[in-house]
Amino acid sequence: MTFSKQLFLSLFFLFRLLHASHPKQCFASSCDREDVHVRFPLWLLSKQPELCGRAGFNLHCTNSHKTALKLPNSGTFLVREIDYTSQQIRLYDSEDCLARKLLTFDVSGSPFSALYLVNYTFFICPFVVPKSSGFDSIPCLGNSTTSFLATTSFDLAKSMLPSCQIVKTVAVPVSRPVLGKKSRFSTDVNDQDLWLKWDFPRCSKCEMDRLRCGFISNASLQVKCFPFDSGHNDTGLQVLKIISLAIIGPVTIFATCIAIGVCTSERFTSRRRRNVAIAAAQPNEVPVTTGLDESTIESYKKMELGESRRLPGTNDIVCPICLSEYASKETVRCIPECDHCFHIQCIDVWLKIHGSCPLCRNSPSPVREVV
Repeated sequence: MTFSKQLFLSLFFLFRLLHASHPKQCFASSCDREDVHVRFPLWLLSKQPELCGRAGFNLHCTNSHKTALKLPNSGTFLVREIDYTSQQIRLYDSEDCLARKLLTFDVSGSPFSALYLVNYTFFICPFVVPKSSGFDSIPCLGNSTTSFLATTSFDLAKSMLPSCQIVKTVAVPVSRPVLGKKSRFSTDVNDQDLWLKWDFPRCSKCEMDRLRCGFISNASLQVKCFPFDSGHNDTGLQVLKIISLAIIGPVTIFATCIAIGVCTSERFTSRRRRNVAIAAAQPNEVPVTTGLDESTIESYKKMELGESRRLPGTNDIVCPICLSEYASKETVRCIPECDHCFHIQCIDVWLKIHGSCPLCRNSPSPVREVV
């Protein structure tokens, strides 16, 4: 190998080493300077790469530069607040008519769940009933002939006049349990914020220690804590890299020159050839670890998902290998020892190469050794 090639390779690996000091450059972002800051596991579409967050946690910016979350079965809500330490997100309706969306509200299909729930019963009455009785109706619902009312008391709703009809009882996500609330008709349901939480990934410890949570690597769904990068501008990091390169670069070049001189010496070349000959004479019995064979993989349990897409154990609704949500009628395969499940086409290819669970890295059975 020529001196120029040695020098090029040395500098190339030096730059790789400097870049590896920060394994993931995922900074917080926002739609507007005064808006909420978005960071892992949430990520902002078009402003942050997908590897900076988890599937299902993607947010987007509206035309008015507000942060929004689209729930698969309930439409789009604006984000008022994100608490990363307690892993909570606070949503509100941009059209000031939350009651309309609550009638079809469903958080399933997303990685979020309700913080606390309060039941509101909605019912519809002729327009003259609330007007003549002094009841508060929901202003953004109804028309000139009908009015919508809501109450947290189901008994109160049933006691209404026969001309009124119950539409639906809705569990509304709120910030704290509601105890002993006065039974009355209320329009405050329209002014509520929706409080949701997420349980996985668990990043609370990182936040409490003032560290940044993120994936261990691009090929893993496991998370760990990293030093917290506070801003969008990494000028300080670049300066540090330049200084490091200025110090380490000449040392690396000098060491490379010495190494090239030693390697090209006749004495070293003679010794190396003798060692190679000795090694070649010895039997080569280094075991090479490969994946599992087809029969072993086929022996692992597989199942077809039903309409509920429910999986056993602690499995999520997303395949950890392809990061796609499971769908009904899809076939999954589960590894027996750890009970982790994956799309059958994903895990079969993985096990043929690696022979271990992608999540916990446990080998499901003795790996073959090829001599």
